[in-house]
Amino acid sequence: MAALGWLTPRRRSATARSVLAGEAAAEAARKSSLAAEQPAGAGPGTQSAVRDGEPEFPVVGDDRAAAFFDLDNTVMQGAAIFHFGRGLYKRKFFERRELTRFAWQQAWFRLAGVEDPEHMQDARDSALSIVKGHRVSELMSIGEEIYDEYMADRIWPGTRALAQAHLDAGQKVWLVTAAPVETATIIARRLGLTGALGTVAESVDGVYTGRLVGEPLHGPAKAEAVRALAAAEGLDLARCAAYSDSHNDIPMLSLVGHPYAINPDTKLRRHARALDWRLRDYRTGRKAAKVGIPAAAGVGALAGGTAAAVALRRRRH
Repeated sequence: MAALGWLTPRRRSATARSVLAGEAAAEAARKSSLAAEQPAGAGPGTQSAVRDGEPEFPVVGDDRAAAFFDLDNTVMQGAAIFHFGRGLYKRKFFERRELTRFAWQQAWFRLAGVEDPEHMQDARDSALSIVKGHRVSELMSIGEEIYDEYMADRIWPGTRALAQAHLDAGQKVWLVTAAPVETATIIARRLGLTGALGTVAESVDGVYTGRLVGEPLHGPAKAEAVRALAAAEGLDLARCAAYSDSHNDIPMLSLVGHPYAINPDTKLRRHARALDWRLRDYRTGRKAAKVGIPAAAGVGALAGGTAAAVALRRRRH
């Protein structure tokens, strides 16, 4: 994506950067939309979308409704950025010490659950340094291979069926994720979804600059992206649905008339029950606190006995 007047975090407020990130994600999503290409009615059965005596949902033929799905631990087991990082490491995009640092940063965030600004800035800069100077087309091509290697077998069938129910009802379905928009778009296409809202990395003449447009599509930025896309698409958010596992996505879930907590973490489960939101949990035999750790452990193992891997193993047992 071409440069869109990059401004550093010090020169814009967090709210303004969230809006910028959201608008950039919505613009990228519309450009890469696959709505005209997706077949209707094909895919897994949709019976799991209507259960427990609930009214029929989604409403067939409501073209002002759409569905927005978080990716990590909602649609797919683990974090897309971990799987993508494993694939890039396998292809020698970076050294083992860089993988160790990246794995530890991501694992720390997952385990601590605290969005420390300095730590997140460091993690973001580390990830961006990996792709800086590479062509967007190169990363897209590699991303297709990485999906087959690490992601295809990690899709939650239950969540996939929920997405298919919306497609079968004639509605658009979008992924909404902090993962790079290119990675998210590949996953959306492989699942037959409409498209994806993701973090937009700045590129000039098809080459990554190592900077972001706005900030990572996380928390409030996701809500801004959904709001911007809904306005552009003429959607009525009160008739839309959103699905996520994380309390960080409460701003996005609160935007729509049909919020779902999928494989929820403790805070989201508590919030969802208080507001009588629908819940679905597809993690048979697992506790919510442990979701996401296996992916992090896989990256740490590649780094070879790092402190991250040790910490993760301790948390597992």
